[in-house]
Amino acid sequence: MADIIRVAGVTKDYDANTRALDNVSLSIPEGEWTAIMGPSGSGKTTLLNIISCLDSPTKGTVEIGQTAVTGLSQKALTRFRCQNIGLIFQQYHLVPYLTALENVMLAQYFSGTVDEKDAKQALEDVGLLHRVDHVPAHLSGGEQQRVCIARALINAPRIIMADEPTGNLDGLNGRKVLELISKLKQEGHTIVMVTHSHNVAALADRIIELVDGKIVSDCPGKGAGPEKAPARAEA
Repeated sequence: MADIIRVAGVTKDYDANTRALDNVSLSIPEGEWTAIMGPSGSGKTTLLNIISCLDSPTKGTVEIGQTAVTGLSQKALTRFRCQNIGLIFQQYHLVPYLTALENVMLAQYFSGTVDEKDAKQALEDVGLLHRVDHVPAHLSGGEQQRVCIARALINAPRIIMADEPTGNLDGLNGRKVLELISKLKQEGHTIVMVTHSHNVAALADRIIELVDGKIVSDCPGKGAGPEKAPARAEA
Protein backbone atom coordinates (compact mmCIF):
# COMPACT_ATOMS: atom_id res chain seq x y z
CA MET A 1 0.00 0.00 0.00
CA ALA A 2 1.26 3.48 -0.86
CA ASP A 3 2.68 5.74 1.84
CA ILE A 4 0.34 8.57 2.83
CA ILE A 5 2.77 10.26 5.27
CA ARG A 6 6.47 10.81 4.58
CA VAL A 7 8.71 12.52 7.14
CA ALA A 8 12.29 13.18 6.01
CA GLY A 9 15.11 14.49 8.19
CA VAL A 10 12.83 16.43 10.52
CA THR A 11 14.50 18.39 13.30
CA LYS A 12 12.67 20.70 15.69
CA ASP A 13 14.52 23.22 17.85
CA TYR A 14 12.53 25.39 20.24
CA ASP A 15 15.62 27.38 21.21
CA ALA A 16 19.40 27.01 21.15
CA ASN A 17 19.28 24.54 24.05
CA THR A 18 16.08 22.62 23.33
CA ARG A 19 15.97 20.12 20.49
CA ALA A 20 12.66 18.21 20.54
CA LEU A 21 13.28 16.15 17.37
CA ASP A 22 16.62 15.18 15.88
CA ASN A 23 16.71 14.16 12.19
CA VAL A 24 13.60 11.96 12.28
CA SER A 25 12.57 10.10 9.13
CA LEU A 26 9.65 7.71 8.71
CA SER A 27 6.91 6.71 6.28
CA ILE A 28 3.38 5.58 7.13
CA PRO A 29 1.30 3.58 4.63
CA GLU A 30 -2.29 4.51 3.98
CA GLY A 31 -4.66 2.65 6.29
CA GLU A 32 -2.05 1.82 8.94
CA TRP A 33 -2.58 2.34 12.69
CA THR A 34 0.73 3.62 14.07
CA ALA A 35 1.38 4.13 17.78
CA ILE A 36 4.11 6.55 18.90
CA MET A 37 5.59 5.94 22.34
CA GLY A 38 8.37 7.36 24.45
CA PRO A 39 9.12 8.89 27.85
CA SER A 40 8.06 12.42 28.74
CA GLY A 41 10.09 14.89 26.70
CA SER A 42 11.00 12.34 24.02
CA GLY A 43 9.42 14.41 21.24
CA LYS A 44 6.37 12.25 20.49
CA THR A 45 3.78 15.03 20.78
CA THR A 46 6.03 17.40 18.82
CA LEU A 47 6.23 14.82 16.03
CA LEU A 48 2.45 14.38 16.08
CA ASN A 49 1.92 18.15 15.95
CA ILE A 50 4.27 18.51 12.97
CA ILE A 51 2.57 15.70 11.04
CA SER A 52 -0.79 17.24 12.00
CA CYS A 53 0.21 20.60 10.46
CA LEU A 54 -0.10 22.27 13.87
CA ASP A 55 3.64 23.00 14.02
CA SER A 56 6.50 23.31 11.54
CA PRO A 57 9.95 21.70 11.66
CA THR A 58 13.16 23.67 11.95
CA LYS A 59 14.66 21.42 9.28
CA GLY A 60 13.37 18.62 7.09
CA THR A 61 10.20 17.98 5.13
CA VAL A 62 6.78 16.43 5.62
CA GLU A 63 4.64 15.18 2.75
CA ILE A 64 1.02 14.06 3.14
CA GLY A 65 -0.39 12.38 0.09
CA GLN A 66 1.01 14.37 -2.81
CA THR A 67 1.36 17.60 -0.84
CA ALA A 68 4.61 18.93 0.64
CA VAL A 69 3.00 20.54 3.67
CA THR A 70 6.22 22.09 4.94
CA GLY A 71 6.13 24.37 1.89
CA LEU A 72 2.63 25.72 2.52
CA SER A 73 1.71 29.14 3.88
CA GLN A 74 -0.02 29.22 7.27
CA LYS A 75 -3.38 29.89 5.62
CA ALA A 76 -2.94 27.03 3.15
CA LEU A 77 -1.71 24.76 5.94
CA THR A 78 -4.85 25.44 7.99
CA ARG A 79 -7.06 24.73 4.99
CA PHE A 80 -5.16 21.51 4.21
CA ARG A 81 -5.45 20.33 7.83
CA CYS A 82 -9.20 20.97 7.95
CA GLN A 83 -9.72 18.99 4.75
CA ASN A 84 -7.40 16.05 5.40
CA ILE A 85 -6.70 15.55 9.11
CA GLY A 86 -8.97 14.83 12.08
CA LEU A 87 -7.56 15.69 15.52
CA ILE A 88 -8.38 13.97 18.82
CA PHE A 89 -6.84 15.47 21.97
CA GLN A 90 -6.40 14.20 25.52
CA GLN A 91 -7.83 17.45 26.91
CA TYR A 92 -10.85 17.41 24.52
CA HIS A 93 -10.63 21.16 23.66
CA LEU A 94 -14.40 21.57 23.46
CA VAL A 95 -15.89 25.08 23.63
CA PRO A 96 -17.60 25.06 27.06
CA TYR A 97 -20.61 27.22 26.14
CA LEU A 98 -21.43 25.29 22.94
CA THR A 99 -23.53 22.13 22.81
CA ALA A 100 -22.16 18.83 21.56
CA LEU A 101 -23.80 19.50 18.20
CA GLU A 102 -22.40 23.03 17.97
CA ASN A 103 -18.89 21.81 18.87
CA VAL A 104 -19.01 19.34 15.99
CA MET A 105 -20.43 21.96 13.61
CA LEU A 106 -17.59 24.32 14.57
CA ALA A 107 -15.18 22.04 12.70
CA GLN A 108 -17.46 22.29 9.66
CA TYR A 109 -17.42 26.08 9.93
CA PHE A 110 -13.62 26.19 9.71
CA SER A 111 -13.70 23.98 6.62
CA GLY A 112 -16.10 26.36 4.91
CA THR A 113 -19.40 24.47 5.05
CA VAL A 114 -21.96 23.78 7.78
CA ASP A 115 -24.52 20.97 7.71
CA GLU A 116 -26.47 20.18 10.89
CA LYS A 117 -27.72 16.88 9.49
CA ASP A 118 -24.16 15.67 8.91
CA ALA A 119 -23.12 16.82 12.39
CA LYS A 120 -25.99 14.88 13.98
CA GLN A 121 -25.01 11.83 11.94
CA ALA A 122 -21.43 12.11 13.24
CA LEU A 123 -22.72 12.19 16.81
CA GLU A 124 -25.00 9.24 16.12
CA ASP A 125 -22.00 7.34 14.77
CA VAL A 126 -20.29 7.70 18.16
CA GLY A 127 -23.46 6.89 20.11
CA LEU A 128 -24.30 10.42 21.26
CA LEU A 129 -27.34 11.47 19.27
CA HIS A 130 -29.28 11.69 22.55
CA ARG A 131 -26.75 14.22 23.91
CA VAL A 132 -26.69 16.72 21.03
CA ASP A 133 -28.05 19.59 23.15
CA HIS A 134 -25.77 19.07 26.15
CA VAL A 135 -22.82 21.36 26.88
CA PRO A 136 -19.47 19.74 27.85
CA ALA A 137 -20.01 20.30 31.59
CA HIS A 138 -23.05 18.02 31.40
CA LEU A 139 -21.15 15.24 29.60
CA SER A 140 -18.90 12.59 31.14
CA GLY A 141 -15.23 12.44 30.16
CA GLY A 142 -15.93 9.52 27.85
CA GLU A 143 -18.81 11.39 26.21
CA GLN A 144 -16.66 14.49 25.73
CA GLN A 145 -13.99 12.40 24.04
CA ARG A 146 -16.60 10.86 21.74
CA VAL A 147 -17.73 14.38 20.80
CA CYS A 148 -14.09 15.04 19.92
CA ILE A 149 -14.07 11.96 17.70
CA ALA A 150 -17.29 13.10 15.99
CA ARG A 151 -15.71 16.53 15.46
CA ALA A 152 -12.57 14.89 14.04
CA LEU A 153 -14.64 12.88 11.57
CA ILE A 154 -17.08 15.54 10.37
CA ASN A 155 -14.97 16.64 7.39
CA ALA A 156 -14.25 13.03 6.30
CA PRO A 157 -10.46 13.21 6.79
CA ARG A 158 -8.15 10.53 5.46
CA ILE A 159 -5.92 10.73 8.54
CA ILE A 160 -6.79 10.70 12.26
CA MET A 161 -4.20 12.09 14.69
CA ALA A 162 -4.80 11.22 18.35
CA ASP A 163 -2.74 12.50 21.29
CA GLU A 164 -3.29 10.27 24.35
CA PRO A 165 -7.01 9.86 23.50
CA THR A 166 -7.68 7.54 26.46
CA GLY A 167 -5.31 9.22 28.93
CA ASN A 168 -8.05 10.95 30.95
CA LEU A 169 -10.58 8.10 30.80
CA ASP A 170 -11.36 5.15 33.04
CA GLY A 171 -11.02 1.62 31.68
CA LEU A 172 -14.58 1.27 30.37
CA ASN A 173 -14.66 4.62 28.57
CA GLY A 174 -11.12 4.13 27.30
CA ARG A 175 -12.18 0.84 25.80
CA LYS A 176 -15.18 2.46 24.06
CA VAL A 177 -12.91 5.10 22.52
CA LEU A 178 -10.46 2.45 21.34
CA GLU A 179 -13.32 0.51 19.78
CA LEU A 180 -14.30 3.62 17.81
CA ILE A 181 -10.71 4.19 16.71
CA SER A 182 -10.40 0.55 15.66
CA LYS A 183 -13.59 0.93 13.62
CA LEU A 184 -12.11 3.96 11.88
CA LYS A 185 -9.03 1.95 11.00
CA GLN A 186 -11.19 -0.84 9.59
CA GLU A 187 -12.99 1.76 7.45
CA GLY A 188 -9.68 2.74 5.86
CA HIS A 189 -8.56 5.73 7.90
CA THR A 190 -4.86 6.13 8.68
CA ILE A 191 -4.40 6.43 12.45
CA VAL A 192 -1.39 8.02 14.17
CA MET A 193 -1.67 7.86 17.95
CA VAL A 194 0.59 9.04 20.74
CA THR A 195 0.19 6.91 23.87
CA HIS A 196 2.16 6.07 27.01
CA SER A 197 0.28 2.79 27.46
CA HIS A 198 1.92 -0.40 26.17
CA ASN A 199 -1.49 -2.10 26.22
CA VAL A 200 -2.98 0.57 23.94
CA ALA A 201 0.08 0.64 21.65
CA ALA A 202 -0.12 -3.13 21.22
CA LEU A 203 -3.48 -2.72 19.47
CA ALA A 204 -1.80 -0.83 16.62
CA ASP A 205 -0.25 -2.29 13.49
CA ARG A 206 3.07 -0.64 14.28
CA ILE A 207 4.86 0.86 17.30
CA ILE A 208 7.46 3.61 16.96
CA GLU A 209 9.45 4.56 20.06
CA LEU A 210 11.20 7.90 20.50
CA VAL A 211 13.93 8.73 23.01
CA ASP A 212 15.57 12.17 23.14
CA GLY A 213 14.01 13.15 19.82
CA LYS A 214 15.28 10.11 17.91
CA ILE A 215 13.54 6.94 16.74
CA VAL A 216 15.08 4.06 18.71
CA SER A 217 12.59 1.35 17.78
CA ASP A 218 10.16 0.68 14.92
CA CYS A 219 8.43 -2.67 15.22
CA PRO A 220 5.08 -4.37 14.49
CA GLY A 221 2.23 -4.21 17.00
CA LYS A 222 -0.31 -6.95 17.43
CA GLY A 223 -2.94 -5.15 15.38
CA ALA A 224 -5.41 -6.99 17.56
CA GLY A 225 -8.09 -4.34 18.02
CA PRO A 226 -9.67 -3.46 21.37
CA GLU A 227 -11.65 -6.70 21.59
CA LYS A 228 -8.41 -8.35 22.77
CA ALA A 229 -7.31 -5.50 24.99
CA PRO A 230 -7.26 -5.77 28.76
CA ALA A 231 -10.35 -4.34 30.50
CA ARG A 232 -8.21 -1.54 31.88
CA ALA A 233 -6.92 0.13 28.72
CA GLU A 234 -4.40 2.41 30.41
CA ALA A 235 -2.57 -0.20 32.46
